[in-house]
Amino acid sequence: MAAKTTYPHFVDPQDVDFTLRASISNLIAKTLNVAGVDADSKGFGIRELKPQNRSWVLSRMAIEISHRPSEYTPYNITTWVSDYGRAMSTRNFVLDCEGEVFGSATTQWSMIDFNTRRAVDLRYIAEHNDAVWAEEPPIERAGKLPAVDAEATTEHRVAYSDIDFNRHMNSLRYFDLMLDCLPLEILTEDRAVRIDINFLNETRYGQLLRIGYRNEGDRWEFEIATEDDTIACRTTFEWR
Repeated sequence: MAAKTTYPHFVDPQDVDFTLRASISNLIAKTLNVAGVDADSKGFGIRELKPQNRSWVLSRMAIEISHRPSEYTPYNITTWVSDYGRAMSTRNFVLDCEGEVFGSATTQWSMIDFNTRRAVDLRYIAEHNDAVWAEEPPIERAGKLPAVDAEATTEHRVAYSDIDFNRHMNSLRYFDLMLDCLPLEILTEDRAVRIDINFLNETRYGQLLRIGYRNEGDRWEFEIATEDDTIACRTTFEWR
């Protein structure tokens, strides 16, 4: 039977930044890791897909964080798949500490066949009776983000530590590159934030990336592209 699933977590010392609170990157990492663990437990995760030369690929994500838990704080991440179509599946998350919600996220995933480099029809998920819990996402889904008229840029060459088992740059590394562009005082304050990201094209080892960004008040817009102007991702950070 379909159900939400809750996974306990703990803010270890390696999870915090200099404020001694869980870093934004770490909370996103733990959230996305739960997606993999839950899919594996229900029979359509990476363990099942790898022998078929298939994998899940994150397409869009929206996450809202009201505050970040302190070091040594226990918390939970609850997840469920709310819907799926032929090409995309929606997975949702709620993060809470002793019943108090401090984070919510919704993600959209496609499945890629690496033999054909094409998306796989996701309707086979219907074979898994516990796959879908028909409850709407806890926050608004990430929409299509427009091009960014960058005011400043920095560069990064994709290195060994950036790439994952799909042999392209790990989704989490994009967040790190963008967070590194923000003024330190923004990250010092424990302000609420909403982050929207569109992943558009993969990047691979050795490619030189251009991270362009602009700022308007509490809103920061990012666009990461390759040397040939192929857009890898677009992101907005909106502090509240």
